[in-house]
Amino acid sequence: MPSRAVQDHPPIRLLCVEDNPDDVELMGLALERADPTRRYELHRVDNAASFVAALEGEWDVILCDFNLPRFSPYAALQILVTRRSNIPLIVLTRAIGEEAAVHVLRCGAKDYLTKDKLGTLPQIIGRVLEERRRAREKEKLDAELQSAYARLKELSARFVLAQERERSHISRELHDQLGQTLTAVVIHLHASQRAHEPEVARKYSDTAAELANGALQQLKTLSFSLRPAQLDLLGLVPAVQSAMQRSCEPAGLAWEVHTRGEEPKRLEENAAVAVRLVQEALTNIVRHARATQVQVRLRFLPQGRIGVLVLDDGRGFDKAAVLNGQQSEKNIGLYGMIERTELAGGRLHIRTRRGRGVAIRAVL
Repeated sequence: MPSRAVQDHPPIRLLCVEDNPDDVELMGLALERADPTRRYELHRVDNAASFVAALEGEWDVILCDFNLPRFSPYAALQILVTRRSNIPLIVLTRAIGEEAAVHVLRCGAKDYLTKDKLGTLPQIIGRVLEERRRAREKEKLDAELQSAYARLKELSARFVLAQERERSHISRELHDQLGQTLTAVVIHLHASQRAHEPEVARKYSDTAAELANGALQQLKTLSFSLRPAQLDLLGLVPAVQSAMQRSCEPAGLAWEVHTRGEEPKRLEENAAVAVRLVQEALTNIVRHARATQVQVRLRFLPQGRIGVLVLDDGRGFDKAAVLNGQQSEKNIGLYGMIERTELAGGRLHIRTRRGRGVAIRAVL
């Protein structure tokens, strides 16, 4: 049984800084007796040059004699600091005063042990290795935290840009369409008031009424693009169906909406994001895809998550060329969809090939 247990564990590699080969042999025997379930590999060096050369290898722990004629634990620790090595060092000595012990620990040694108590060496090595493992995990978590923080800053910046882009779009729509239409209404109403003949005045009034009705339709369209009323009144599926009808039918596209799962009675904000993704995808399809049909598949997942899949049979595009890391008028819609999905805590995947259509999938 012990031999099998030994084979199940990787060996612990120990770099022994020791001028006496007999002491290294005693360490090996003590480790074998005290911890027969583990296998230890010991390698001896006795000076700075051999120590530096040995550091090119992989070591779990360094065991360093306190009283060496040509080397010292302090020199070994300085070398480790210079090389930015985190290999733990344990000091071994025949006798050490309290002041010297405190000093060597302050200089970076992980522990010290007198050579008459080698039976406790496996426990000390185990504790030091556990501390090293925890330190590595902490470094990994710190690196992940820094990466997440950097990602959050990037998303926050992109969120501000996305907001400004949408505000600019809304401002342009209000000025170029609704503003001009309302200006025309005012002009025709003034013309109606100045007209001397009733027939001419009625003509201007009728034109103003038509323009006002057009302005109302423009306002409804703009309001729907921001947040469809159907989403709050009827739910996500009717809102998506309405968006499909508004975009596809004027463009002569056949369309279908499929659902899986049960839509929750109370929708979260990710439902609005889902509608906006479908709207943006449809805009891209109508403008660029030359498709004949479009499908939207909605999946209602546990914990309020929503899966969205938009498929078209259009001409597709070169994904690498379009999403090349630089935003432009050609890819601003796709980047907007990616940003919107990530800001909602989801991920967007785009699958396409030239002549094979496009599949856009998001889980929100």
